[in-house]
Amino acid sequence: MRTSTLLLLALLTASVGHAVTFTENFTGDPSLDGWQVFGNTNLFQWNATNKNLVATWDSTQTNTYFYHPLGTTITKNDDFSVTFDLNLNDIASGVEPGKTGPLQLGFEFLNFAGATNASFQRGNFGTVPNVAGFDYYTDGYYTFGSSVFPSAAATVPSFISGVNSFDYAPQDISIFDNELPTGQVVHVSMSYTASNQTAIVSTSVNGVAIASLPPLALNSPNGFGDPTDDFLADTFCVCSYSSVGDDFDSVLAHGTVANLVVSVPPPAQNLGVTFTNGAWQVQFTDHLNWLYTLERTTNFSSWTGASIQAAGNGTSLTLSDTNAPSSAACYRIRADRP
Repeated sequence: MRTSTLLLLALLTASVGHAVTFTENFTGDPSLDGWQVFGNTNLFQWNATNKNLVATWDSTQTNTYFYHPLGTTITKNDDFSVTFDLNLNDIASGVEPGKTGPLQLGFEFLNFAGATNASFQRGNFGTVPNVAGFDYYTDGYYTFGSSVFPSAAATVPSFISGVNSFDYAPQDISIFDNELPTGQVVHVSMSYTASNQTAIVSTSVNGVAIASLPPLALNSPNGFGDPTDDFLADTFCVCSYSSVGDDFDSVLAHGTVANLVVSVPPPAQNLGVTFTNGAWQVQFTDHLNWLYTLERTTNFSSWTGASIQAAGNGTSLTLSDTNAPSSAACYRIRADRP
């Protein structure tokens, strides 16, 4: 069970809630900010002079991640977002014999224990549970029998269930055709909204959009048809994936990443407080698949439940303390996973 706390101070006249947010502009050593490299450390190097991350995506190498733990676990019932500046020097598929299709550059939320397992093979369909993030594919060619089919470049929000890793959104990446230029700084943004379980990706250069990309909903047409389909991710990674397990795809790319911001808002937001009919009431925006309790303290040494536990409905909740003490008290909202 995971617990998140939002504290209401000064007799509920103020609220304090902190999102999980990592802002990395690479002005200092990112390892001091909690960033680490798993795999081949030569693929991701901090450039102190240019204040960016020098990245190589090489499918001939083992799975390699420049990563930061979230300190929490996100699911399809949590809002989250990532933005960054990507400057690709070069990118090519077909860099391994017979593997002419493209393998992705990944900017993804992963389950770290699963992603670092040898069985996690990003290009091998069905072996990579618990994925949520942004992928870029350059163009390439797929060979089926004696026929060769071109594949367009694509910028894609990608989601893979942890319940069944064959549940994959999107089913058709062709609707996300969008080639990113090389030699230019491309600002990439992906945001996911839990209330409608929809992801939106945008890409721009100097503030001008590169393409108009459709939103992606985690629904039946997009591979998330079972209500139990979900993902559990606890780490954000810039990913260089190996082509092991993939007989068709490869990639070699070089570039830089800068101004990286990862944000996971708290499970309760927009708190408001009223005193109605002799009871303190706290209203807030909630999320599905969370259980909420109003808690009270008079000494900050111990907390007691001041309301019955209520399930989030994906919109808003009101919790009340109908038996408030006569002395001053402080309150907080406790949010638990079922």
